[in-house]
Amino acid sequence: MIRPPMLGLLLLFAACGEIPTASDPFAGFQKARTTASGPRIRTIVSDIDTPSYQNKENAANFALVIGIEKYSGIPQADYAERDAAAVRRHLIAMGYPDRNVILITGKDAGLAGIEKYVEAWLPRNVDESSKVFFYFSGHGAPSAESGQAYLVPWDGDPQFLETTGYPVKRLYEKLGALKAKSVVVAMDACFSGAGGRSVIAQGTRPLVAKADVGVGAGDRLAVLAASGSDEITGSDDGQGHGIFTYFLLKALNEKRGQATAQNVFDYLSPKVRDAARRQNRDQTPKLMAATPELAATRLDR
Repeated sequence: MIRPPMLGLLLLFAACGEIPTASDPFAGFQKARTTASGPRIRTIVSDIDTPSYQNKENAANFALVIGIEKYSGIPQADYAERDAAAVRRHLIAMGYPDRNVILITGKDAGLAGIEKYVEAWLPRNVDESSKVFFYFSGHGAPSAESGQAYLVPWDGDPQFLETTGYPVKRLYEKLGALKAKSVVVAMDACFSGAGGRSVIAQGTRPLVAKADVGVGAGDRLAVLAASGSDEITGSDDGQGHGIFTYFLLKALNEKRGQATAQNVFDYLSPKVRDAARRQNRDQTPKLMAATPELAATRLDR
């Protein structure tokens, strides 16, 4: 059991990307649509792309935001980079200094890139007064042999997860060992291998029963999951975001950036379930917290 020396370890765990335009590489995204007259470019703008609040900056806070849409050898994770860019803007609005928020996408989010920021950059920078936020948008995958859950880096290969994937359990261990006041983890990925933001080795079957996402029973752990481990996650083409991320950020706007895990869950859970039903599937967010106090921990401070 991991018992990190911190006030609380909060894991916001979620599930499910585009062509940049303008000076802000993620502010305006375009997507090609084929019509009777030929291809047409549609600019995607969401009502949550711009935070509606601005909290006081806390120089001790650090964040690592990862978005992987187009992979080196597997299908893309739609809107993952848009998700990550929007999350970064909201973190800055929540009081995370711009200089302390690292955004990595594409080739920079290969296995080595994830390892160096999680296992070297964060430990070097955070201290006992820090709040840490980790966000991942992209594919997850289950090991067909062990059932363990993995984040799939840009250069990950579902056929060789043990050497090219980043284990979710290892992520929790590394973040749990930080000298931080609290850690927030949000992951817009799923691990069933049945579709959505999840992939599986060729020739194997989806783990429709349950994938082990590596969540321990520590008394400092809270988990907000975008879906059950046997479900897939989806995206909203109109908003250009993963459904979970869209309603997560919409909740932050509604709460003016002063949200807790509990009131974010209360806001997004029925909306995610309803949006998934309209896509003729199930997506059931879950909140798991060791104590009510942990679920009530503010996400912005």
